[in-house]
Amino acid sequence: MKPIDSEGFIKDNFLLNSKAAEVLYHDYAKDMPIIDYHNHLSAKQITEDKPIENLTDAWLQGDHYKWRGMRANGIDEDFITGSASKADKFKKWAETVPYTLRNPLFHWTHLELKRYFDIDLVLQPSTAETIYEQANKILVDKTPAQLLEQMNVEVVCTTDDPTDDLAYHKQIAKADFFTKVYPTFRADELFFIGQDKFSGYLKKLEIASKTEITNFSEFIAAIDSRLTYFNENGCRLSDFGVGEALSIEDCTLEDASVIFKKRLDSESLSALEINKYRSFLFIYLAKQYHKLDWAQQYHLGPIRNNNSRLVEQVGLDAGCDSIGDFPMAEFMSKLFNTLNTTDQLAKTITYNLNPSQNEVFATMMGNFQTGGTPGKMQWGSGWWFLDQKDGMEKQLNTLSNMGLLSRFVGMLTDSRSFLSFPRHEYFRRILCDILAEDLNKGLVPNDIEFLGTMVQNICYHNAVNYFNFKK
Repeated sequence: MKPIDSEGFIKDNFLLNSKAAEVLYHDYAKDMPIIDYHNHLSAKQITEDKPIENLTDAWLQGDHYKWRGMRANGIDEDFITGSASKADKFKKWAETVPYTLRNPLFHWTHLELKRYFDIDLVLQPSTAETIYEQANKILVDKTPAQLLEQMNVEVVCTTDDPTDDLAYHKQIAKADFFTKVYPTFRADELFFIGQDKFSGYLKKLEIASKTEITNFSEFIAAIDSRLTYFNENGCRLSDFGVGEALSIEDCTLEDASVIFKKRLDSESLSALEINKYRSFLFIYLAKQYHKLDWAQQYHLGPIRNNNSRLVEQVGLDAGCDSIGDFPMAEFMSKLFNTLNTTDQLAKTITYNLNPSQNEVFATMMGNFQTGGTPGKMQWGSGWWFLDQKDGMEKQLNTLSNMGLLSRFVGMLTDSRSFLSFPRHEYFRRILCDILAEDLNKGLVPNDIEFLGTMVQNICYHNAVNYFNFKK
């Protein structure tokens, strides 16, 4: 491929296509703090407060977006997740970047180079060495906490298993970091009753909760103990992200107890029994989230671990998950209606991975809005494969048509990288450009201050009010 003109293209008005868009972004959105309420950052790394030091570690370690791009470009796995040197892995990523044109990776890569390292060059083989050396000179003195502060990140919410001791979160809470770091209760492992690993997980839960689990009542007591522990340590959100078809079946406490005992006795469970157990757990957990005044999140729709050969070679989260085509409307309807009937439906955010379900999710959330909590039921930001310009625009436009964009809690990174926070800037630029286009077409009042306030609410204030993080 011919080398790209190395002069940077990320200018002050990147993605802003009118004067109104420029004003909305630069005067209202740009300097708002960031509330990143869902990500997969390491609390351990923040606590240790050590520089990341190397751009390959910061960019390529655990980043399945980049891994997929490199594989699509024919790069050998040794340079992606294998044993090749950090410098050689970076060179292969630089070789791939020009081929990512029109993929969000191209924009994200150069936004991150600009914001963290003030590098305007286009990353490609001819600039790779210069960029690698310049970025590493900065990273050698930058801790994760400093990188977060540099991006004005006020809050991050990590993703944590119920058995996590939250030791690092406790240390962060006592430290003098600019960014507040809160845990999120990700309960996925509790649902895998049909898998061999469930017995081992129960042992971990027994240790974490200091509760012997010999029956279902003790299992529930152990879960309650962990919910209390997370709440005491600042948790304000739960999450669920098992990728498969889901259903809500009628299941009494007695039914669930019998099914759980069968599993403890190593008896096989039918698909119906597994779904009944899961249904009871969905509803029980959701009621506890409501009691604790948490916001519950549901990431729905992926089909995971499609490439068994790659999973065997690399492990889970290898970058071979994709968009599923599971029906989700009936599951959400029955779950939310069951909870709402007894007034135990918590603040809720759903995320769909299949874009054909945008309107399904947006309208479902509208069914259960209630007085007293503006925007209680949220259809979340474009997630995963939809976390790009087209996906964000479609999510914002569908939400505008089917709900109240003005009450939206905004963007999140869903990332494992401490260099991913320019994605909030990306979202903010797109939001401002959409609203400015409406203004220029006469579709909204010509009132920049009103629109600017709406932008600031979506970028920051709505999330602050919605999650009510403990000081």
